[in-house]
This record gives sequence, C-alpha cells and structure tokens, in this order.
Amino acid sequence: MPVESGSSASSRQAKQKRKSHSLSIRRTNSTEQERTGLQREMLEGQDSKLPLSLRSNLLDLFGQIEREFENLYIENIELRREIETLNDRLTAEGQTIDGGDLTKGALKAKASHSTSQLSQKLKTTYKASTSKIVSSFKATTSRAVCQLVKEYVGHRDGIWDLSVTRTQPVVLGTASADHSAMLWSIETGKCLLKYLGHAGSVNSIKFHPTEQMALTASGDQTAHIWRYTVQLPTPQPVADISTPCDDDIDFSDKDEADGDGDGPSECPSIRVSSTTLRSHQGVVIAADWLVGGKQVVTASWDRAANLYDVETSELVHSLTGHDQELTHCCTHPTQRLVVTSSRDTTFRLWDFRDPSIHSVNVFQGHTDTVTSAVFTVGDNVVSGSDDRTVKVWDLKNMRSPIATIRTDSAVNRISVSVNQRIIALPHDNRQVRLFDMSGVRLARLPRSNRQGHRRMVCCSAWCEDNSSCNLFSCGFDRQAIGWNINIPALLQEK
Repeated sequence: MPVESGSSASSRQAKQKRKSHSLSIRRTNSTEQERTGLQREMLEGQDSKLPLSLRSNLLDLFGQIEREFENLYIENIELRREIETLNDRLTAEGQTIDGGDLTKGALKAKASHSTSQLSQKLKTTYKASTSKIVSSFKATTSRAVCQLVKEYVGHRDGIWDLSVTRTQPVVLGTASADHSAMLWSIETGKCLLKYLGHAGSVNSIKFHPTEQMALTASGDQTAHIWRYTVQLPTPQPVADISTPCDDDIDFSDKDEADGDGDGPSECPSIRVSSTTLRSHQGVVIAADWLVGGKQVVTASWDRAANLYDVETSELVHSLTGHDQELTHCCTHPTQRLVVTSSRDTTFRLWDFRDPSIHSVNVFQGHTDTVTSAVFTVGDNVVSGSDDRTVKVWDLKNMRSPIATIRTDSAVNRISVSVNQRIIALPHDNRQVRLFDMSGVRLARLPRSNRQGHRRMVCCSAWCEDNSSCNLFSCGFDRQAIGWNINIPALLQEK
C-alpha cells in the first residue's frame, strides 16, 4: 500500500485547515462563492510580516465572527418560518402579512401592538414631569431685533461687572480685573472717568440711587465708596447695524487684538475713595446699596455678607450661614431685602424690614454654584447657576420655582428688565440669551466674527432710561457692549 510523502501530507492538512475556516453557510450564487474562495487562498498564500501566533489569533477571531453570523442566519430562517406560520393562520381569518421584509412583518406589528400602551404611558408621564420646565428652544411667532450700538474698549483685563446710573447724567460703569473701574459715555463710548483706588481686581460696581456715588468691591478685601463728577460729550451719529437675533451665524472667532485700541489714556482718574469698608477676611466679590442709599451690603469669599452704615463706615450686621464662598449679592429696589448666592448651591433671602427681627430663608434648587440671584419689581427672585439653569421663584412660595430655564452653558450674573420684565442671561460660551419671566426664549444676541463677545460673558445690565442702548453686556474679552433690544409687543404679552 503506497505511503504518502511528507510534503503531500502537509499539503492535505493545509487544505483541511482552509476548509475548516471556510464559510459554512451555503451560497446559491456559485460565482460569488468561487470569488470568495479565491480571495481567501490568495490572502493565505501571500507573505505576511505578522507573527504566526498573531495570524493564528486573527483566524480564530474570524472563525468566531463566522459562527456568530451563521447563528444569526439560522435564527433568521426560524423567524421566517414563524412568520409563514402566522401568515397561514391569518390567511384563514382573511388577513395577510408580507413576511418578505422583517422590518415590516408580523414581528413589527406584534411589537408595535404590545408596546403602544407602554409608549403612551411614558409620553404622558414625561409631559407631566416636565410641565413646569420650559424648553429654551421653543419657537416664537415673532422675532426680536437686536442692534449692536456701541463697544466700550479700554480695559487691559477682563471686565467682571457693569452697571448703569439711576440718576442724570446716565453713564455706564465697568469693573475690571485690571484693578480699575471706569465710567463711560453711553452715546459716544468715550471713557469719562477712571477709578484707581483698589489694590486688587475690581469685581463689582453699583451706583447710588440718588447721588453721584459709586460702590466698588475688590479682591483687596475692601469695598470703596467714591464720588464722581462727569460731563457728557456731544453724541455722534450711530450707523445702523441691526441684526435679527436668531439669524446670526458664528463664522469664526476673531483673535483678540494685542492692543486695546484707543484706550482711555487721557481719561481723568480718581485714586482715593471717600469711604473704605474693611472687615472681610477674603475677596469681596460683590456689593450693593440698600433702598435709600444709607446702607450697603457686601459679599465675600469668607462666606459672610456684611451690612455697613455708609455715613459711619461701621459694620451693622454680619450675615453668616453659607457653607462656601459667596458669589453675589443683590438688594430689592423698594424694600429692605437682600439676597446672597453662594458656591454651596443655595441662595439666601435676608429680611431687614423689621428692625427687631432679621429673618433668613434658604432657597435650595440648584445642583451647582449659584452665580447670581436678583430681585424683580414684583415678588420674584431669579437665580442663575453653573448647573446651566435659571429659576424664577415666588417669594410667597419658596418650596419650588415657578419656572425653570435650561441652557447649554453655565450662567453668570443675570439681570432683569424693570419695564419689560425680560431676563438677560450671559453665558460661559460667549452667548447672551433673552427670556421672559415664564421661561420662553425671546432672542439670542448676535455673535459672529464681526460683532459680539469673543470670550466668556460675565455680566449683563439693563438701562431703562436710555433710548440708544437698553442692554449692556461685558466679558473677559476686555470690552463692554451696548445693545438696543426691540421686543415686539406680541412677545411681551406672552
């Protein structure tokens, strides 16, 4: 009996190995089967730089994939048989289902029927749970028109805060990380006065309700009160560069200019404050005047807010209770109420209306730092947070917000228009959005390579008495911007 040679035996083993790794599913197209077999033989016959063990592992993996595919194919055949059986039953009842396409067959109809009730329940539950949440992408029937009127450029570092005077002459004030605060002509964009009395970043600026005095808070752990006298220059005509708020396209970010343009080199300056408030052990992040202007409140990173008497500079009350650093403070325009926000995810309402009782209420509703909380003319407080939400609260019912606005970016120091009751939201993503008190989005200020902020927007402030600019925003791109916001009456009614 003839004996096989070593070469012929190894050749047969190689063929058996190739055969064991061949596709086990029969193909009806013989041409395709031959082509696949030839490709596999060509690949195995080619020289490879891969190690033998690695090639063996790859073949094992391919074999596993092949077996999985075969199992799926068998399941597919079984499912088709079940569909045929169901069709036979339905045919006897006068109905027919095309089983050629699994995505349109009996299984889909069966699954759709079995899940229709569950789907309806989920939709009902979702609508009920989100009834108080207003989507920020809700379309409006009419669009607001936002016009960039003036840019105020001159600071050498980011601008943290801005404010508008409540008395004549109406000027804009900015507080910057460059250790200075500036007063600007709203119409011309020219710097009128520069305050240089702080030794640290100026984090906040607020104007006295009736007199020409400014209150600034600083990283040097003090708050300063200083008097100013300015003369407004003759306004220049402004070019019309109005832009529909929702039609802006962010083409590209223009690089920050190395120079500051026409800076306020000839701007007069003040270097000494009339009153210095000292008692904090940390950065004073914000300050505001109480109604009447005889007392001020300051908020600090030492977790306390202090109430001072303006005339004597004495500390009247130290408001403690926050677990972490304070981020902002605000006073009610007509009542002796103070609200302080903190990194501890809460904000607190302090009531000084009764001299003998100083009550405090804690608002818990955010999941991250509360960056600001401000009063409205009515009995509402609006709070913004790093958790990308803004909540509207009723002072008479503090358990839950009456409206919640969800955004796609952290919210910084917000402001509410007194006349139109519109909330302006400055964001970390360089956007400024406008909402009404019910949480319906009204507009987004244009931001492109030609206009708008190029860095984080830190603060917004409304001006109710100026016709050219009624909204201001500032950011870490070292500039403040004056906007003219035209909200149609239809949107205001909503």
